[in-house]
Amino acid sequence: MDYAELTSLITALANVIAQNTSEEQLEILAVVFTQLGDTLTTILTLKQR
Repeated sequence: MDYAELTSLITALANVIAQNTSEEQLEILAVVFTQLGDTLTTILTLKQR
């Protein structure tokens, strides 16, 4: 899968989630996925040392 396919998939997934989720739940999911991404970046950085 190339970058265009991956970003298209992520955008489609975000749209499906947004259509079927309340604003409160969507806000929580956004924070959770942000934290997940940040934590994975931290782990990857530490593993590369």
